[in-house]
Formats: sequence, structure tokens, C-alpha cells
Amino acid sequence: MIGDWNGTVGRVVRDRPAPVTYALIALCCLIFLIGPASGFNPAYGSGDELLAAQHAYFRRWGVVPGELFEGAPRAALTPATALFVHGSWVHLLGNMLFLYVFGTMTEDRMGRVEFTLFYLGCGYLALLGYAAANAESSQSLVGASGAISAVLGAFLYLFPRARVTSLLPFLFFLPLRFPAWVVLPFWAALQWVAAGRAAQGPGVAYLAHLVGFGLGLLYAWARFGRKPGPKGGLEGAAAGDGRATRVKPAPAPAPEGENQP
Repeated sequence: MIGDWNGTVGRVVRDRPAPVTYALIALCCLIFLIGPASGFNPAYGSGDELLAAQHAYFRRWGVVPGELFEGAPRAALTPATALFVHGSWVHLLGNMLFLYVFGTMTEDRMGRVEFTLFYLGCGYLALLGYAAANAESSQSLVGASGAISAVLGAFLYLFPRARVTSLLPFLFFLPLRFPAWVVLPFWAALQWVAAGRAAQGPGVAYLAHLVGFGLGLLYAWARFGRKPGPKGGLEGAAAGDGRATRVKPAPAPAPEGENQP
């Protein structure tokens, strides 16, 4: 998926694995499969019984802004647990695709421990920021998009010249390659516009995306901003040899947003 600029698509730049990224993907998939949203676990029943189980499940493990600031210890943990809960197959697969594509290089640059703390911390704060802005809401919020948006923000700073292949609906889904410094700010702008138009109720928590993206970008700037690499780039970017990279990851320049079941 991540290839050398002059190589063929699919040639891996780094031989080192990204165990934290893979573990996060595996954990999210496992939790989804055994939960009620997948429909695979017969213990949750079917029909109205299944819908009731899903609603209770999301309220237990997701963020409910109206309950978060009441001081209950359990509610204070929900911005962390919600990162591993997804509301549908589309929600899960969209998030995991973006985590796989952008997380592997970001983890390799930061290191395993730092990337883990970065992912969890930014994801927690992204959901907390959304909850603070919607403190009266009783809708449950689940999904890893806040944390993944932080990964996108860090990726933009660490690998601005990486090529991202995207399928744009308004261009008849033609696969086009653009540098990350074009695609990711464009994605952030779309989130900003969508956040301003978002209505109350179930939907996508665009504000959590914006908070996560901003946190990731700021963290990467503060952590790596004073370490210039070869050819004027960041130190260690693209395997530390100054080469640009190409990323052919995703069907669209945005991850699936947080669901509010």
C-alpha cells in the first residue's frame, strides 16, 4: 500500500511492521464482531430485541455528553472505551482502512509506545471536546474517528509530500494522486463545513474529527518541528532517506465519522 516514489504500487517502503496499528485494528474488529452491531452474536437476539441491545450497548460503552460531566467515574472512562466501538460495518471498515494506511507510517515515525499514547490521548480529547460542545446531548457517541483524525493530522506534518490516491465523487470517482498537503487540508475543510451544517441527533460528529485533526497536527509540530531531515524535509520522513512516498489507500479522502446511534 505504501510504495517508493519510483517503484510500483504496493512496494513497501519500510520493512519494519507496525504492531500497534495492527493490534488496534484487530481489537476494534474483534469487539465489533462479538458486540450487537455486527449481528453475528446470537446472544443479543434479533428484531426489536437486537435493536434494544444495540441501544443499551452504545449507551454503556459510548460517550453520552449529558452524562459525562456529572462526575460518575464510569462515564469518565467512556471517551476511551468509545474508541473501540463502532456502529456499523461501514463505520468500522472505513475507519480501519484509514488507520491501516496512515497509522503504519505514523507509528514507524513516532515509535510504538509514543504512538499508542498519542492515539489514545488524542482520541480521548477529541471525544471530550465534542461532548463539551454538546453538553446537553443525550445521544451516544462511538467510533475511532477522533483518534484516526489525529493520525491524519500528524501524518500531514510528518509526510506532507506523500502521494495519496483518492476517488472523488464530483470527478466521477476517477483515481487521482495528490500530495498529502493538498488532500488532508481539503478533508479538514470539508469537516469544518459539515460541522457548521450538522443538525442535532444521530449522524457524524464532525467536530470530533476537527479536534482530533488539530491535536494531531499540533502534537507533530511540537514533537518533531525542530528536527529537519534530508533535503529540507522532516527527519526520518519516508524511511529517513529523503525520498518521497506514495500512498494508495482509500476510496475517499475522509474516514467514516463517529456514529451517534
